Amino acid sequence: MRNRYLDVLRFLAIVRVVVYHVTGWATLTLVFPAMSVMFALAGSLMAASLTRSGPAAVGRRLRRLLPSLWVLAAVFVPAMLLSGMSVSPRVLLWLFPIADPPANDWGALALSVIWYLRDYLWFVLASPVAFWLFRRAPLPTVLAPYLLLVTIEAGIYPAPPVLREFGLYFGAWMLGFAHHAGMLRRLSGRVLYPVAIALAVGGGAWIVGHPGPRGYDLNDNHLGNALWSAAFILIVLGRAPSGVAWLGRSRLADRAVTVVNRRALTIYLWHMPFVVALTPLVDVVGWSHQDPVGLAIRVLLVFALVGLVTLAVGWVEDVAARRRPEVIPGGPSRPAVVPAQRPAGEQATVDVNAG
Repeated sequence: MRNRYLDVLRFLAIVRVVVYHVTGWATLTLVFPAMSVMFALAGSLMAASLTRSGPAAVGRRLRRLLPSLWVLAAVFVPAMLLSGMSVSPRVLLWLFPIADPPANDWGALALSVIWYLRDYLWFVLASPVAFWLFRRAPLPTVLAPYLLLVTIEAGIYPAPPVLREFGLYFGAWMLGFAHHAGMLRRLSGRVLYPVAIALAVGGGAWIVGHPGPRGYDLNDNHLGNALWSAAFILIVLGRAPSGVAWLGRSRLADRAVTVVNRRALTIYLWHMPFVVALTPLVDVVGWSHQDPVGLAIRVLLVFALVGLVTLAVGWVEDVAARRRPEVIPGGPSRPAVVPAQRPAGEQATVDVNAG
């Protein structure tokens, strides 16, 4: 049975990511550190899959992850090749992005969100070993990515970019492991709240002391991002409510949460190309980032365009998950076939669609 509270968190994270990329408001990264939350939720789901299926969960997770990327690549890779991108063996990274796939100038910006799939892919591949270590030494395994990041940011260990990403976001992934294991829920308030406050204060102080080119934007500050996000995750997962009954009382809200969760990857992959494509248009009509009406229109346009492409190709996520493809997921389920009462001795009929 799905945890609807986690679905609500994922819904909020996806919406926040899209709004941030349209508006550029750095404050949104502090109010809701969406990327770390998404990695934490993915880590929790990965731990659940490893518990059920063992290392075979890696293949299942990749099967659900890659087809939506291939659909995007089928559109944009030919367009980039036709507009000047050179052909090289690295183009194959669009099939399995263990490193950043090649892109031309406009494609690098429009497809910049691919870094999330690159990191996600590495985290999935590392999860069987990490899960084995976590079950034997939970706390050291959770702390290890954060310690790695500290050594990198302090200049002690000049690590390659992939290890920096492990230090930044694999800690959130491991907190997802801890959530699945019930560790966060079992923490008493006397432990959880002081730890969360200490992490938030430390991360906040580092962010204030080391502002980036966009001000206090978590995306420009690796260590501050990791600490602030860890505090946020401890609270939202460690003190998760037992249920979200209020969601079921609104059919519209319940359906919206379901649709966004079932199409999260499609929405994430396709929203940035529309943000980039709309930028010249809004410059022409004069919708600046300081114009609330213009910003609102831009947000609505991006969501509308993402909605259209999701209707067109979002069903690929159903196929990847081996579900019945739906244009708009979350519709009424088929009623169960209840056999009618039969007189004694009457032969039962067989439902050929059963099973």
